[in-house]
Amino acid sequence: MTNTLALNGNHLNLHDLVAVAANTNPESEGFITVKIDDAAWPGIRESRKRIEEVLQGNAPVYGVNTGFGKLAEVAISSDDASELQVNLLRSHACAVGSPLPVETVRAMMLLRANALSKGYSGIRPATLQLLLDCLNRGIHPYVPSQGSLGASGDLAPLAHLSLLLIGEGDAYYQGELMPGGLALEKAGLKPVELEAKEGLALINGTQAMTGIGSLALFRAWKLADFADGVAALTMEALQGIRDVFHEELHMLRPHSGQLETARRMRAWLDGSKLTTSQGELRVQDAYSLRCIPQVHGASRQSLDHVQSVMQVEWNAATDNPLVLTDLGQILSGGHFHGQPVALVMDFMKIAVAELANISERRCERLVNPLLNGLPAFLARTPGLSSGLMILQYVAASLVSENKVLAHPASVDSIPSSGNQEDHVSMGTTAARQADQIVGNAARVLAIEAIAACEAIAIQGFYDRLSPATKGLYDWLRARVAPVREDRSLSPEIERVANDMISLHDEHGLLEGLRVK
Repeated sequence: MTNTLALNGNHLNLHDLVAVAANTNPESEGFITVKIDDAAWPGIRESRKRIEEVLQGNAPVYGVNTGFGKLAEVAISSDDASELQVNLLRSHACAVGSPLPVETVRAMMLLRANALSKGYSGIRPATLQLLLDCLNRGIHPYVPSQGSLGASGDLAPLAHLSLLLIGEGDAYYQGELMPGGLALEKAGLKPVELEAKEGLALINGTQAMTGIGSLALFRAWKLADFADGVAALTMEALQGIRDVFHEELHMLRPHSGQLETARRMRAWLDGSKLTTSQGELRVQDAYSLRCIPQVHGASRQSLDHVQSVMQVEWNAATDNPLVLTDLGQILSGGHFHGQPVALVMDFMKIAVAELANISERRCERLVNPLLNGLPAFLARTPGLSSGLMILQYVAASLVSENKVLAHPASVDSIPSSGNQEDHVSMGTTAARQADQIVGNAARVLAIEAIAACEAIAIQGFYDRLSPATKGLYDWLRARVAPVREDRSLSPEIERVANDMISLHDEHGLLEGLRVK
């Protein structure tokens, strides 16, 4: 049976957003059909009625009977209202770069539809319904990834998305890229003719940065869970000191993320015959082992904050102007400005980069014979074989790249539109960088996981693993065979990393990592 998600602009959450974005094929069993909640339609119609009333008068209303940006003082006659909106989409659709993934475009479409369903945008029901029809029939606009300043909304990427609705631009349909008009025709749909304010309602919002950032956030959460499990494997491979996870110790510094990570580490290591007590083998471990709760926990707590901000944005009206029907007014504001999203995307960049930073240090402890007493670089025949030597190089390269990407995009601003739009957020750049960092961090954790498995295998520790880490070890071994002789590990690193942060859970990883 096909699942249905009803939008009203108030209740969209990360789980539903990802479920709609990730299931791209309308013929698949997990596909979710999206509709507007019946209770939302009256508000949508009422806001549209107010726009049509404005067209009968002479009062200037931005984007309805005026130009845009610096051209806001230019009056537009009601006879030209439709042409104004079409020109808006065509002129603003000038983004560049590689296309956004289909999953990201679906997230953008869903988020824009949800914002429009709030009933403050003045869009016609038919135009909103066509956006949903495209989403439900698997027609996905071709949207280049670069070109948004993140204020006045994500104008360029949303213009590319919206061209489809007037039968222009390009779109993917049934796995093929084709002209947007042809995609509509093949799906049995007809383009709309935009009327007053509709083009502006479609492109004036933060849905590109929010779509990219939301999927990156979901992947970051999966990665944070995975990081604890991988760290637990490393703890066992190096016979780390378990006392550092003691509940009473962490209650003395009760940051929520730290407490949760310490709890998770205790769960991962419960039943292990490999971890040691303080003074048994050594008095203290290095920080990359001893401070897992403090470092992983701070990242986890940061992701909590990111999600709290994004939860507001998923259900926000981000147009300009907004139709306040209860007040009988159409008010201009700045809800399109992406600063709230930009700041938390920069925060997420740092949080996820730190998961990779500490992972790379644990990887070094696994492969460096001066730090662990194991064969050099975990090679079975050191000297003749290099073992995992270069895996640590790769991890170091990735964390170094992350440090560059983690520089905050939100501190930059370049004025635009004749200095009318004189402060912008660069939030879409921050979101794209966050997504890159998540991918890099997944590869670093995949490298640590491979190294931990090798160290466990070399020492014959498998039977002494905890039940939870034994399950993770088996999951990893299904993807990466023991490295008994040198071989290229690139495909296996990519396979593990991709499975870690997949939007799907076909491998059962999420359940495996949900230690109690």
